[in-house]
Amino acid sequence: MRTYIHQLPDWPNYRYDLHALLPQFSKVLVRQGQLFGRLEALGFHDLQDAKLNAISAEVVKSGEIEGELLDLAEVRSSVAWRLGMSEGGVPSGDYFVEGVVQMAMDASERCNDPLDEERLFNWHAALFPTGRAEFGGLRVGQWRDDTQGPMQVASRALTLKETLHFEAPPATLLPSQMQAFLNWFDADNESSGLLKAGIAHLWFVTIHPFGDGNGRIGRAILDMALARADQRPYRCYSVSAQIRKERRAYYDALQTAQSGDLDYTNWLDWYLACLDRAIEAATETMSGAMSRNRFSQVHKDEELNDRQRKIISRMLTGIEGKMTKRKWAAMGKCAPMTAFRDIDDLVEKGILKSDGGGGRSTSYVLVRMD
Repeated sequence: MRTYIHQLPDWPNYRYDLHALLPQFSKVLVRQGQLFGRLEALGFHDLQDAKLNAISAEVVKSGEIEGELLDLAEVRSSVAWRLGMSEGGVPSGDYFVEGVVQMAMDASERCNDPLDEERLFNWHAALFPTGRAEFGGLRVGQWRDDTQGPMQVASRALTLKETLHFEAPPATLLPSQMQAFLNWFDADNESSGLLKAGIAHLWFVTIHPFGDGNGRIGRAILDMALARADQRPYRCYSVSAQIRKERRAYYDALQTAQSGDLDYTNWLDWYLACLDRAIEAATETMSGAMSRNRFSQVHKDEELNDRQRKIISRMLTGIEGKMTKRKWAAMGKCAPMTAFRDIDDLVEKGILKSDGGGGRSTSYVLVRMD
């Protein structure tokens, strides 16, 4: 029978080899310094955009990891409203979107406030906006119980044979185990906040204290710990967006760590490498903000309509990917023929260019201004 780390006599007393982690840890620090250096060169509005993009990506991609698909435009609008931005942000009419955004914003904006049981219950209730009562078998805003059997993480292959990946601690142990975690989280007990964030995520998802939502809350805790480590008034990179790209490796790394001993070195090495790639992606996005500044200078005399300026601004963030006429019509809330005219006009002005394909499959990218 498989043994999990929470069943070991020394749990939760972890250890790791800092010397073995130093190469990857140093790489992250250098990458982080480069990103923060670029941020210093941005103006207020570009910093706000970077913050908007990072939080929006965190919300959307964390949901995707668990199979939840959220509308990016709705999430951005809700985040913009909560940030007090003037780009027309309004609360979403989707209670679920509002709940997820509320949790993400609370974790990042109030990162230095204590993390306690009530705050976690509020996050859980925000994820499942049905009130703090049992609903559909899920205890909302409460620790889970084991009335339906032990909490297990399992999957089914094409053969329909179930594979057990992990079994969480019994519900009777949750109050004491969560109190130990929360005491540790708010204490000054790690030399590096970056390492503490990775440990906190593994520790929380191993306890698995809720009936559902543990992954999303665990990544909010990771983001909160990183915000504490950064000690900056803005979030500018999204670990969840990178984890979404590496979802299989993420789950493999978690399962290996939870089924091993209490040496977290391998888990932390994977986490630091993932963090490094997340910061690298954010640095590339910062290039988009700088491109927006260059765009404004180069094309300041061009006659563009409000719809063209708004969508180009979104493209410059890098979050939208390649543009198609159908996507343009959806983003601009305009008729397909209007989208055709907008894009053709920008191609003639040397702002957009075709990126191959033809007909309905034609996509467009911004002309580089290096």
